[in-house]
Amino acid sequence: MNIGERTTARQPDACADDETWFISIYAGDTLFNLKPALVGNPVLSARDVSDADAVFVADPFMVNDGGAWHMFFEVLLAGSEKGEIGWAASDDGLAWSYQQIVLKEPFHLSYPYVFSVGDEYYMIPESTKSKAVRLYHAENFPDKWSFVGNILDGLWADPSVFFFKNRWWMFVCHASPKNDGLALFYADDIRGPWLRHPMNPLIDGDNRIARPAGRVITDGDRLIRFAQDCNPAYGTSVRALEISELSLTSYREHQVQSDPILKGGGYWWNREGMHHVDPHRVGDKWLACVDGWRFGAGEHEA
Repeated sequence: MNIGERTTARQPDACADDETWFISIYAGDTLFNLKPALVGNPVLSARDVSDADAVFVADPFMVNDGGAWHMFFEVLLAGSEKGEIGWAASDDGLAWSYQQIVLKEPFHLSYPYVFSVGDEYYMIPESTKSKAVRLYHAENFPDKWSFVGNILDGLWADPSVFFFKNRWWMFVCHASPKNDGLALFYADDIRGPWLRHPMNPLIDGDNRIARPAGRVITDGDRLIRFAQDCNPAYGTSVRALEISELSLTSYREHQVQSDPILKGGGYWWNREGMHHVDPHRVGDKWLACVDGWRFGAGEHEA
């Protein structure tokens, strides 16, 4: 996430001291009925971060490597407006153990979109402060990452890549406090060159469905993307959209349902909202890491 975009009234790059984000695990029979997977949510908070003075954790992405689960997420540092990328491990995808910070730069990092290309792992975190979308490669997965290069110039938030029809595609949000513009790029190789889709901007002026909210999912013959609903404020809820047409010249999508698939208010840790989901199929069910946030101290502390 871009720090400072928590509410529509707040100025960019201003972080409220009483605002806290948490990471939890949800599960469900479908992508659209995800619920808390265990009583012990949240599974990660700032208190778990042992090698940095953290304010909160958010934007989780996870992968299963040889039966072991690995999660990567933003760790916002105290006394700054800078995020670094943390790593946690799990044997079952439910109980998580914080490990360490695995990626840091002089500028803010968040939204660590981790994915595989063959047997290799890559990460494209949000790096708007560098004025580019940056690609990283796992030299020694999961804790050693090296910078490959800039794959797209400009101020783009929450880059979300996926492979479809023998080609790489990437959604990006126009980086602004409005969170209301979505663009699409494509490439034959993950390292580029990345080309602008002719229908850009796909979305212009709608902060309910523009900003990406997690991994793009192929579910059978369905292609699903998740979007942050930033109305009335940033981080309110998550919506699901099905992509019905995708080619080098065309794009069409529709909302799967009228209501958000994730929203805040159900628990002490997500009182104000939720804004991210990364689902993975496990057997006949879906397991997902999510985040949520609340203002002020709650009755329960993480």
